Amino acid sequence: MVDIKPFKAIRYTEKAGKLKNLITQPYDKIDQDMQREYYEKSPYNYCRLILPMEENRYEAVHQRIYEWLSEHILAKDEEPSVFVCRQEFKLNGGNYTRTGLIAALRLYAYGEGMVFPHETTYAAPKADRLNLLRTIRKDLEPVFLIYSDPANATVDFFAEVAETPPTMEVEDQFRVRNKVWRITDPEKIALVQKALENKTLVITDGHHRYESALAYRDERRKQEEWTEDSAFNFHMSYMVPVQDEGLVILPTHRLLRKLELTRDILETLKNYFAVSELTPKVDALETFLENHKTEHAFCVYDGVKAYSMLLKDEKEIAKLANTTSSKEVRLLDVVILRDVVFKTMMKTGELKMDEDILYERSLRVAMEKVDAGEAKIAFLVNAISPEVVWRIAQKRERLPEKSTDFYPKPVSGMVMMDISRGEQL
Repeated sequence: MVDIKPFKAIRYTEKAGKLKNLITQPYDKIDQDMQREYYEKSPYNYCRLILPMEENRYEAVHQRIYEWLSEHILAKDEEPSVFVCRQEFKLNGGNYTRTGLIAALRLYAYGEGMVFPHETTYAAPKADRLNLLRTIRKDLEPVFLIYSDPANATVDFFAEVAETPPTMEVEDQFRVRNKVWRITDPEKIALVQKALENKTLVITDGHHRYESALAYRDERRKQEEWTEDSAFNFHMSYMVPVQDEGLVILPTHRLLRKLELTRDILETLKNYFAVSELTPKVDALETFLENHKTEHAFCVYDGVKAYSMLLKDEKEIAKLANTTSSKEVRLLDVVILRDVVFKTMMKTGELKMDEDILYERSLRVAMEKVDAGEAKIAFLVNAISPEVVWRIAQKRERLPEKSTDFYPKPVSGMVMMDISRGEQL
């Protein structure tokens, strides 16, 4: 059974200044320009904890947290709580809200059948987050997971909470309004605990953090006396029902840096796709993809011409894809691109990120990068649905790199969880 608990959160005090100058995007979404901007916003900006500039960064973070707590820039709540978090945002002319729960989630190994990954992880980011945990003994950012709530038990609870004034409210740099409600009522906490106990969870963002936390938990168990309620057995997590209408995944387009769209490649593509020339404009490509969301549809752009591609026969294409995966995975658009179009038809071999292939969220920017000579070809795709991610992950299968881009990201800096020695939940 899934075990979630309230925790005594560490949060900014009024002494830290305005929340808009303190919050950040998740650490792995912060580039060097954003890092500098965050540093300039405030001497207490959360970037100084999750992605510091200093060379001895782990010790720098440890020292900062100690100083900020002693100076009352940060303070630990006296009562344990869970948090309802809502993000209100605009996208493609529409208004959306996404609401979830922040709580301490007991850590489960993937083999236990409680928590499932959906993508592959890499050693370097895990080592970085593990070293940070060892030094500071705090969860600085939540793992983002989804679960199914067809009975709307948590959905209705979130809606009820959202009728009250939020504890914290702030608009981030992408004009996403973030609202957080702190829940301390034991009966309300018990309600969400009961609603989630029989669920399974799929990680959407934060795979490296989750796996680092598992490794850290196992280390701590060998080093000290502990109980099942020791805080390091848990990780701060943000959990959203897959039925939430604001659970949005953006497409991630693929740009090939070195290969050109030759006549021979086009002819090969025509064996498996209905290929038609399109007006090489953003609106034309977006309209085609939107009109063919339920099909295997792609656009390709080489800086001069654009083409639409509609798959002719699923059975034929499935034979060419990676046969170690299930048919459902082999027929995902991003897998068709990787295994069939790139590897089989274009003979690309393994594509190295940044060197051979680029990934871009915006169709317009993808086309602009081809126009600027940063890539030779852009392959443009529709987004995968949250339900598909949910279903495939529970089959213990993983999607290709950069298959999902859940938007918006949960902002960092609203709450922190203490997992120090002796901390119990």
